[in-house]
Amino acid sequence: MTKITIIGAGSFFTKGLVIDILNITDIEGGVIALVDIDERRLEIVHQLVEKLIEISGKNWSVISSSDRRKVLADSTFVINQIEVNGLETVRNEFEIPLKYGVNQCIGDTLGPGGLFKTLRTLPTWISIVKDIEELSPNATILNYTNPMSAVTLATTKITNIPVVGLCHSIQNSSRQLAEYAGIPYEEMKWRAGGINHMSWFLELSHKGKDLYPVLLENMKDPTILAKDPVRLDAMKYLGAFVSESSGHFSEYIPYYRKRQDLIDFHCNDGYNGATGFYANNWPTWRQENENLIMNLLSGDIEIEFESSNEYAAVIIEGILKNTPKVIHGNVLNKGLISNLPQDGIVEVACMVDANGIQPTHFGKLPEHLAALCKSNMSFFELAVSAVLERDKEMAMHALMVDPLTASVCSLSEIKAMFEELYEKERHLISELV
Repeated sequence: MTKITIIGAGSFFTKGLVIDILNITDIEGGVIALVDIDERRLEIVHQLVEKLIEISGKNWSVISSSDRRKVLADSTFVINQIEVNGLETVRNEFEIPLKYGVNQCIGDTLGPGGLFKTLRTLPTWISIVKDIEELSPNATILNYTNPMSAVTLATTKITNIPVVGLCHSIQNSSRQLAEYAGIPYEEMKWRAGGINHMSWFLELSHKGKDLYPVLLENMKDPTILAKDPVRLDAMKYLGAFVSESSGHFSEYIPYYRKRQDLIDFHCNDGYNGATGFYANNWPTWRQENENLIMNLLSGDIEIEFESSNEYAAVIIEGILKNTPKVIHGNVLNKGLISNLPQDGIVEVACMVDANGIQPTHFGKLPEHLAALCKSNMSFFELAVSAVLERDKEMAMHALMVDPLTASVCSLSEIKAMFEELYEKERHLISELV
């Protein structure tokens, strides 16, 4: 029997992922197990999944518990989408760094926000992985939790259970590129690789014609440039388009957020680089998600049963039906990208069938693009090792090599910022020595 356990089921992702699963043809049933420590959110998402199953007419059942050990056993797949103390910390992790000149838009992957999210998240996730090893040793872990690379890297260091980190940046960005180039998406040929949130579209063509000259010409139109200001500007100088939104990407490199004049010139609203975008909106988004679920349950909003472009159900279908599929997944490098650290996490095309998730060889990135990826990978390695080795100084060193922080602060300022954040949040993280 197929059993899919979703940890952190109160997340925004659950509705779409469950619809995707229910839309898989020729898989008529199984068990969907929901876990969330917030009892109210768990209850309403349980009701929603029941309703989705009823609409599908398939023979799935749903169980749920705030105690994961009660429902985790014998899972075929475990989907991780946890958020650890995010509501309590989101303002600290934006406002304290801002005092030191570190201006974040999202702050959940790199930078001060990404570091402390790693320190908060990994101890909880490590304990979950231990339960998966005990209760579902044959499962495949599908990780959606950010920091994607850090959580996936930590998982590979503590277990042999197969794990892949999943994101939607490749799917979304490739479609955006077709739009910017003014061509049908289905006719565009492309090849991308790198790390999560920093995969590079090295090949981009339409009917044998290189699309980069087209994009460079089209971005001269201010309306197109305004749609993606940082990524299109970076493409102009670096020679390749990157996979994550302008706001996220502006935090991962040292060029766009180190001075207010640069932020004003290159960044605009929302995911295009707005200062404090997550800190100012994330608590509201949580409430809006609850409101949406309640409206779907009451019938005030109609449930649309369209599949998304997320990869979880694609993997589930490929493995269960032995139907070859291709995804872009975050996996241990092991020679996939030759000029990136071999023990780090890279994002490459992967084939999926009954044999599981099988990454494909990518080759070599242009060295300047590899260098930008390496700086991020060093941050992840230090942050993850700091948790596993309970080493506070190593965590601080992660912040010292962070590209944005290093572009703004001296080493003494970084230490002061780190200590201030650490004192604010030490009750929420496993204390580092």
